[in-house]
Order: sequence, then structure tokens, then C-alpha cells
Amino acid sequence: MRQLWAVAVISISAAIGAGAQAPQPPWRGENLQYFPKDISRPQLIQHMREFSFALDVRCQYCHSGGDGVSFDGVVFASDDKPAKVKARAMLRMVEQINTAMLPQLPSRAEPRVSVGCATCHRGSALPKSLQTTLFEMVEKDGPAAAVARYRALRATTMESGKYNFSEWEIHELARRLVEAGNAAAAIAIQEVNGEFNPKSADIDFALAELHRGRGEREKAIQRYRATLEKSPQHQGAKRWLTELTKQ
Repeated sequence: MRQLWAVAVISISAAIGAGAQAPQPPWRGENLQYFPKDISRPQLIQHMREFSFALDVRCQYCHSGGDGVSFDGVVFASDDKPAKVKARAMLRMVEQINTAMLPQLPSRAEPRVSVGCATCHRGSALPKSLQTTLFEMVEKDGPAAAVARYRALRATTMESGKYNFSEWEIHELARRLVEAGNAAAAIAIQEVNGEFNPKSADIDFALAELHRGRGEREKAIQRYRATLEKSPQHQGAKRWLTELTKQ
């Protein structure tokens, strides 16, 4: 019995010793310059997820290392990538807007609106509007490439709300192109605008004005007539159609 008791005591002691590991130190983030030093790991991960979804990017967009798929090899504490430094600046800007600037608005809406990453980025790493994206493409690759890009973006991003595909977004693009001295590109982009907004008299009138400005009389007449078919009381179209048909 004494031997059995001794064996039992030794076995229990061994089990306790095996289970009693040294206590793990609490988790602490490294190189935190914006978030609180004592932020919990789940809280920090949630912020990172929000950034990822708002910009439609993976962790390696800001953090160096790794294979782009898993977290293996990612050095989260590193500041090697400029995007991470920019992210801190953007976070401070957003904080300034929400805590100092928006509270100064008179008659502020309730419930109060606050700004976040998704407010501007809307699923894009670089928060450019549709008109800016297409304007830059016209300048770089020409109007045909911009029209093709417009069609592709409508087909792939309309559901996500990444871009504003309203008729007036394209009107603004056409205006910018005219100001840049590229009326031909403005016509091309307005024609595809009319394709997706076939009931709009404003698009026909805008095209008529563009053709008239280029001295393209017959095309202008055709578009002024199309304007009046959709909006019979359109005074601008009436006036210019009368003038042009006198000639």
C-alpha cells in the first residue's frame, strides 16, 4: 500500500508539473504610433479588417514580407512600405475631421455622420472618382480606351457602388475634357453616356452643343432634333435649331 501511495503521489506531481507552464506575457502590439499601446489584439485586427475592406486590399498593401496570401513572414512592425506611413497620416486626418471639424457644422444632422476610410475609398486603394479615372485614361491612352474602361467598370463594379455612374458624372467629365481642349473625347464619352441613358434630352443637347462648337452643322441639327423629341419645350434646342436651319 505504501508503494502504491508513493506511485500515486509521484504521478499526480508529474501531471501538475507538466500542466503548470510558465504564464504567458500579455500580448502587446509593436511599433504602435497611432493606436493606443494597450489596444487588444482582437481590436487591432478588427481595425485592420476595416482598412482591408474599405480599400479592397490585403495586409501586404501596407505591411512588408510574406507571400501575399497568408500571414507567414509578414513583418507587421516594419515601416518599410510608404503605404503604412501614409495610413497613419490618413488616420490622423480622419480623426481631425471627426473630432474638430465636423462638430463645428451648424445644424448638424442627427444621427451624426462621421467620416471613415470607406467614405472616400469605397473599395479603391486610390480614391479617385469615375470622371477622374476616365479623364486620366483619355489623356494617357485616348478616348477609345476610356470608353472601353467605362464599359468594363459598369459591368464589374456597378453592384459594389465603387463609382458613381450617374448621367451627370459623365457630363462633368465631358466638361473637363472640353476645358482641356479635347472636344472629340467629350463627344465620345457623351455618346456612351447616351447609350446608357437613352431617355435623356440633356445628353442630346450637350452633344448638339459640342458639334455646333466644332462647326459640324448637320450633326448638331440632328442632336437638337433628338433633344426636342424627348423634351419638346427645350428652349435652347428650339433656338439653335431655328438658327441652324436658316442657313
